[in-house]
Amino acid sequence: MGLIRRIQNFLHWEIAPKPDKRVLPSLYPHLKAFRLPLILTVIIMVIGTIGYIVIDKMSLMDAIYQTGITFTTVGFGEIAPISQLGRIFTITLIITGFAVFSLAVGILVNEINKGYIFAILKERRMLYRIARLKKHFVVCYHNDYTLEVTKELRKNHIPFVVIDPREEIEEWAKEFKYPFYLHAEPHSEMSMLKAHLASAKGIITLSDSISDNIAIIASVRLFEKEHFVPRPYYIISAAENLSDVEKLKKLGADTVVSPTKLTAQRVSAVASRPDMQNLLEEFLYRSDTPLAMEEITVPKYSWVVLKKLKETHLREITNTSVVGITKKDGKFISMPKGETIVTSESKLLVIGNQNGIKTARELLHKRIKPKELKYV
Repeated sequence: MGLIRRIQNFLHWEIAPKPDKRVLPSLYPHLKAFRLPLILTVIIMVIGTIGYIVIDKMSLMDAIYQTGITFTTVGFGEIAPISQLGRIFTITLIITGFAVFSLAVGILVNEINKGYIFAILKERRMLYRIARLKKHFVVCYHNDYTLEVTKELRKNHIPFVVIDPREEIEEWAKEFKYPFYLHAEPHSEMSMLKAHLASAKGIITLSDSISDNIAIIASVRLFEKEHFVPRPYYIISAAENLSDVEKLKKLGADTVVSPTKLTAQRVSAVASRPDMQNLLEEFLYRSDTPLAMEEITVPKYSWVVLKKLKETHLREITNTSVVGITKKDGKFISMPKGETIVTSESKLLVIGNQNGIKTARELLHKRIKPKELKYV
């Protein structure tokens, strides 16, 4: 085993992850109907073999072979001379075999018409594919918001799983090109296991019903505690009014989007500055733009805590700019000066290219003062 493991590591072979056995739909209950014809087949083969041995003194292998070709009615004929009593016995075997075969065909057609077996096999294939996903998003409920969100996720090459309890989810998945989908209630623990939430980055619930969003947020946070998830999931939700926004945030949502508020802000922005209406779309929301913006949280252990912003030299090292700081108490400082003190658990709003923001994030999460500062 040690040699095989070393060979696998050298060739970078990885065993494809498998879904939890608890989530795989059971196929065996739907195969119970086939037990009767199977048992009858074994019994008839035994009776036929014994009959040929006793009646026509055949050897064991000849008796088994003669019983097989007679029972299946393939018509190969007699492999040895058979007596009159043996022929009557053969006719009985043929009739019995035809009856058992007809019974088996009837059961097979009935199970196929029900569609259970094919549906189970299809779901099992989907679960095996989902089990291979990492850092994906679980999107709950199919609606207009889901369509737009999944388009953007697809553009940015972010994997996702869509969960919806309605029967039409398979048709919607084909129409709107959902590569991974589940027909299930999103808030149930079984659905979260099927969606491979253990390896997911977060969950998006944009249901029109506030109660659905509440149920999913509460279920996800409970799932974290029961399954000892090492890091909390990032939960994005939606709410129509401000009171619901605050309610969802208190329940555990990281980001709550209010379509009503966003629409009002956009309309007022366009009304006041028509020439600026496409600025965000051009420079921040496009997947192919070099410009990006991100809010980076300063951990308690970071070396930048209680240092002046100019002493961090983020601009010189990472080629990014800090355009805002949100203090731990929620106070926001726009366009902070170099003398501004960076405090623990504050959030820096950083703008720059993707690589620069990534470097800034790594820099802020270091415990020890980085060596790069010696060359600035």
